[in-house]
Amino acid sequence: MKKIGILFGMEDTFPHAFVERVNQKAEKGIIAEPVRIDKVIQNQLTEYAVIIDRISQDVPFYRAYLKNAALTGTAVINNPFWWSADDKFFNNCLADQLGVPLPKTVILPSAKHPDDTTAKSFRNLVAPLDWDGIFNYTGFPAYMKPYAGGGWKNVYRLENKEEFFQKHPETGQLVMLLQEEIVFDEYFRVYCLGGKAVRIMEYEPRNPHHLRYVVDRAPASKKLLNTVKDYTIKLCTGLGYDFNTVEFAVRDGIPYAIDFGNPAPDADVNSVGQENFEWVVEEAAKMAIAYAKAQKPGQMNLTWGTFVKNSVEVAKRF
Repeated sequence: MKKIGILFGMEDTFPHAFVERVNQKAEKGIIAEPVRIDKVIQNQLTEYAVIIDRISQDVPFYRAYLKNAALTGTAVINNPFWWSADDKFFNNCLADQLGVPLPKTVILPSAKHPDDTTAKSFRNLVAPLDWDGIFNYTGFPAYMKPYAGGGWKNVYRLENKEEFFQKHPETGQLVMLLQEEIVFDEYFRVYCLGGKAVRIMEYEPRNPHHLRYVVDRAPASKKLLNTVKDYTIKLCTGLGYDFNTVEFAVRDGIPYAIDFGNPAPDADVNSVGQENFEWVVEEAAKMAIAYAKAQKPGQMNLTWGTFVKNSVEVAKRF
């Protein structure tokens, strides 16, 4: 018997619907349940062939558990090693190499020194930075947000450099991105599961949270939707995320990737709506069952992005 587990925190609707859907399918030799952890011993097998991770970004203990599980053969969705390594600035750099349009973006040192450092720790950093060069590149208005993400926390919309210098000190030790504002005509949030199942959702980020998927506008063109799908698959296969959402802001017919490292994306029925919820539950169940069938105990069963796989191939030449 192969078990599919789901590891989750505060959310309720998706995890329980996912477990129920997998078990409804009654695949021979496969069952699903919430993950149960009573101890974590180094290099010891877990009882799960597949684990869908919805919470380890907030719980370091769970992240360590998942890495150990992956090492001993569990197919963890998403790859906990890559999820520990990437950040939104690197993701932007990779997306640029993949040919996906992006807002102009720079990374900034933290306004306050990290703990246990002093000014002497930053002798390689020019002071002051080339602020005029930075501001000329991104332009204003611009958005300032944490480079490691954070679910819309500590996000600022800045009108000019005076406002930047007023707000930047408030960010403390956070490392921030400064990013060009894309004034959009259309906006999409796109689910991508298994690197191939794609659902493009009309989305309005300026609405209250529970109304963001309620959009009253004419349907998008087929050409634009095909481009959005193509960029979504490029990004998710490049990063190696099996369960992700990508957001695009469309300006003058060009979809700009705004946010695309969301490996535990919102899947609550009360925010995404019933139709989107049904799609995510069904596709997640099908993906998990397929991964359970393909899982080989004691071997590495993780998904790695093309960036990592290509880097390994290059390394083999030396």
